Formats: sequence, structure tokens, C-alpha cells
Amino acid sequence: MYSIGEMSRRTGVKIPTIRFYETRGLLAHPSRTAGNQRRYDRAALHRLGFIRHARDLGLPLEDVAALISLDGATGAALDRAHDIARRQRERLRERIASLQRLEAELDRIATACDGRHEDHVCAVLHAFASHEDCRDDH
Repeated sequence: MYSIGEMSRRTGVKIPTIRFYETRGLLAHPSRTAGNQRRYDRAALHRLGFIRHARDLGLPLEDVAALISLDGATGAALDRAHDIARRQRERLRERIASLQRLEAELDRIATACDGRHEDHVCAVLHAFASHEDCRDDH
């Protein structure tokens, strides 16, 4: 049996986050000692590690909950896990494309002037002031 502090140390998940996962139903409410301290079993430790890894992969809590609900599922029901993984991969690809557009715009801004500022106008400050001069959406 593990205390909430031990669960936190073993998984790297902060104590308030563990409590939050309990309230969201991602982790079962643990047994309690006579002193009302939480006590988690090995299955809870494994589940918390699963949640942590899924969150590290960027999955929203709804998808984590959906994956947890598949525990013990077989056959076609497991197609949902594949759908979740593919959808997350697509979200990641969209995010990467957006970050690449942002990087290109910041490259353009960072090189907008030679840094001499002889005409008392800074092209970089001007570029940060408005979206109107941006080349693409970012």
C-alpha cells in the first residue's frame, strides 16, 4: 500500500493532481487508514503511471478517461484506442505546423531591421504592435 506522497514520488504527479484525478473518476477513491490517510494499491500506482504517460503524450483528460474505460475490452471495442491515438497524432501535427508558421513569422520580425535605428523607427516594435503586417496566420 502506498501513501499519496509515495504515489507522487513514484510517478512525478503532484499530490493535488492525484486528488483531482480521483474527483474526475480517473483514479478510484482509495481506502483510508484509521487516521483517514489515503492508501493506494499497486493497481492504483499503475493507473496513475498510465494517466501520467497519456498526459505527457498530450492527451486531453476526456481521451484519458476513454482509454481507461477500455481496460479489459476486447476485439472491435479496442478500435477506439486506435482512433484516439490517430486523433492525437493529427492534433500534434496541426500544432507543429502552427508552431512552424509562428517560427517563420518571428524569424521575419527578428530580422526586420539592421538594428541601427537611425530613423527612430524600430521595425521589430512595429511588427509586434499589429497582426496586419504578418505574412501568415499563426
